[in-house]
Amino acid sequence: MNRFIIGFLVAFLIFGSIWLLLDKRESNEEIRENTALIQQQIQQVGKLIVTEGYFSQVFTFKNSQNLFLNLYTSDKKALVVVNAKVTVEYDLRQLQTEIDQENKTVILKQIPEPVINIYPDIEYYDVTQDYFNKFGAGDYNKIKNTVNARIREKVNQSSLLDNSKERLMAELANIYILTKSLGWTLQYNEMIIENEEQIKNLKR
Repeated sequence: MNRFIIGFLVAFLIFGSIWLLLDKRESNEEIRENTALIQQQIQQVGKLIVTEGYFSQVFTFKNSQNLFLNLYTSDKKALVVVNAKVTVEYDLRQLQTEIDQENKTVILKQIPEPVINIYPDIEYYDVTQDYFNKFGAGDYNKIKNTVNARIREKVNQSSLLDNSKERLMAELANIYILTKSLGWTLQYNEMIIENEEQIKNLKR
């Protein structure tokens, strides 16, 4: 009888150990699969999110030079018409993340800043210039810099940056949905993301 009980206990311990090992192995495999899936999702959103806008600007460029001991003034001016294409980009390849497998947590450590690109199409009208004060390369560079500065001001006052941020947050929401469906947690720095509304209010 004692042999039977001892044999039963030995068999129970053996089968119990095998079951625990198999269960742990399955759990580890599941974590690895989930980690690979999350990493793949992050890589898929590692692209440029681009929002485009078009802006117009009209201004007059004037320049005067005093010559011959201020006895003579030489002028030049032009009407400048600008039509500019503007893009706002987020390079999500710069999105810094960390995966904590033990605690099943994806940590967003840094969200990239927006990059504003301005592509101006500049046309000159009513160009007048004196012999001693003609348009040169320096003038055209100055006009282009002025154009870029004014267009950038318009971009900052427009809804273009807000629209691009909404598209960025839509991509980050996909990561949140995936982690939640797998039973994982999404975290931004020290804050646990519990709903999509929190993602919309994230500040870089």
